[in-house]
Amino acid sequence: MQLFRSLVYTTLLFLVTLAFGVAVLVAAALPLTIEQRYALPRWWGLSLTWLCKVVCGLGYVVEGRENLPDRPFVSLWKHSSTWDTLAQMFVVPPASWLLKREVTWIPVVGWAVQTYRPIAIDRGAGHSAVQQVVKQGRERLASGMGVIVYPEGTRVAPGQTRKYGVSGALLASRTGAPVVPIAHTSGYYWPRRSFLKKPGTIHVVIGPAIDPTGLDPREINERAQQWIESTIARSMELAGNQTRTVKLN
Repeated sequence: MQLFRSLVYTTLLFLVTLAFGVAVLVAAALPLTIEQRYALPRWWGLSLTWLCKVVCGLGYVVEGRENLPDRPFVSLWKHSSTWDTLAQMFVVPPASWLLKREVTWIPVVGWAVQTYRPIAIDRGAGHSAVQQVVKQGRERLASGMGVIVYPEGTRVAPGQTRKYGVSGALLASRTGAPVVPIAHTSGYYWPRRSFLKKPGTIHVVIGPAIDPTGLDPREINERAQQWIESTIARSMELAGNQTRTVKLN
């Protein structure tokens, strides 16, 4: 039954995404600012996470909103499932998304993404890609937008981690923008290579901002990675304890 629910939801995800993609392209032709048009991807994320709760029984809670700075910042996210890309639209204020350039080539959806001025990089470009992130990221921050980075570069299986890329941390150290680490447990419920969405509650935790002043990019990454991984482990331990308590009662 859960597999069937997951397949239904996946079908709805594609249909809703296509519809929002068309709406974004229409809105892009209107005299609206990016901040005004950002309501569309925000509602896209909220709609699909709501549908996930209704269809698959997979909800979420967000903790630590008080840690969001009142000025543009760089957020470093754990990347472990498609759910992350939905949540990033409404967990943090309007931001430019760091993504691989191939995403912008996808008909309708990719074209829609391009209207929000993402930082679309060639991951094989090495140092030049890092410099692109710093240059364009500086421009986005100066315009009042944040920057969202998945420092591990790809979706990582639950319980695992990869070396953090330097671009997000370097951008922060060059601009003085705060770094906000964001941890979540989505990978345990929405596996990265499966249609199956397991019922439960995804915990999203927004960490205290890291002041990059006096820190080199390596130190920024170390602090963010340590906080993210330890927070995910604590969240899953808490979820396990709550499940055992329910069963005992």
